[in-house]
Amino acid sequence: MTESRLLDPYAGNILVERLNPLVSREEAMVGLRERPEIPPGIEDAPPHIRQHYLMRVRSLHIPALVEGRLWTTMDLMVRSFYGENDPAFASTWSVISGEKQKARKSSDSLFAAALGGPSGTGKTQAAHRCMKHCLGSQVIPHTSFPGVLNETMLQLVWLSVDVPPSGKAKDLARALMQKSKDVTGTDRFDSWLVKEDIRDGQKALMEWEQWAVAHFLGLLHLDEVQNFFKLQSLKQRKNRQGPAGEPELSLQEDAALKWLVNVANGGRFGVLVGGTMDGIAALTRRFSTASRIFDLGFHAFEPYKSGSDPALIKVLLPELAKYQLVKVKLPLTVAQLGDLVYDLTSGVHRIIIGLWIAAHRIVFERKKDELTEKDFKLAAATLLAPLSDAINALKSNDPNRLRNYEDLVVKEGGAVWRNLYGEALTEEET
Repeated sequence: MTESRLLDPYAGNILVERLNPLVSREEAMVGLRERPEIPPGIEDAPPHIRQHYLMRVRSLHIPALVEGRLWTTMDLMVRSFYGENDPAFASTWSVISGEKQKARKSSDSLFAAALGGPSGTGKTQAAHRCMKHCLGSQVIPHTSFPGVLNETMLQLVWLSVDVPPSGKAKDLARALMQKSKDVTGTDRFDSWLVKEDIRDGQKALMEWEQWAVAHFLGLLHLDEVQNFFKLQSLKQRKNRQGPAGEPELSLQEDAALKWLVNVANGGRFGVLVGGTMDGIAALTRRFSTASRIFDLGFHAFEPYKSGSDPALIKVLLPELAKYQLVKVKLPLTVAQLGDLVYDLTSGVHRIIIGLWIAAHRIVFERKKDELTEKDFKLAAATLLAPLSDAINALKSNDPNRLRNYEDLVVKEGGAVWRNLYGEALTEEET
């Protein structure tokens, strides 16, 4: 075997040839970073101009270690799937045509993984960034393709869809069909989409699945999987006391979830599910479901753990501090800033970015052009005031307070998620 062959385990596979090149974890982390540009001397511009440049901070992205692991999972999942379903193999086409069912033994590898965490921790953004930067183009047109004559073949590399609020098969099928039409321009599902109501959701899902397989879908990202389930009412949650009295989730409808498990079990394409803690926990109730959905791993996205969390004070805040669009910069040290930010946001990434912008807006409303600790506190008490109760509930880690918010429900076993990889690896090692 030649050295070039050793360095490309998928050489000759047309499904892999036009994906982004294989890269190391270190190169991947660099590729995922985004540092928005701010013009030099911006602090001399009028405040009403600066506040518009400040909005660019929302696109600041410094990937965490868990995102690098997610990148690796997607890379392994999609390329391995394409490796086993090379269109140069006659067996691949016999499965697509329905001539024979793909027989899989329990020992065969599946192509499924999951990510979860509280709202605002960046899990959805991470998934989308990894799909785009790891896999490349969402749709690849092939003018020459094995088994296809005189016709352009569209390869659908990845597709991301939210599980609809109803959690029902018919609504999931509609979402999949509509997104597929939007991305590829296909008219395959027009007869379904014109209907006000899809009566047979299972049949519609099978119709979409058949089309997806024929277009060599590499990865389906299903987000908001908590929508497959319904949570007890707020009153019922409040009436349950102690860790043992966790709120119970029940299925909205079993058809959609059964379809998802069958797809993952059959290796029809890669599956990545994402959602809040309660939804991911519900998926783990049955070992048979968990062993399929989490075959290639679970990736926990969590708030920063404290004001001294290395990921906060050594990674995010030093970058964020570069975006001070004021004449007199914040006098706090990074350690002091870490404690302040954590106290006002409970370490939730999305809220930290919102707080940074809100504090600047407070400065822009007064004559003294200086960013201070007081501005952050005032921003939290005014512009971000509706979030204060949820932030305090998160900081308290009190189950009774967390039950007031359905997407902050902490299931037993959460500590296991937080220590999935033990203490041996830290953000610093990236």
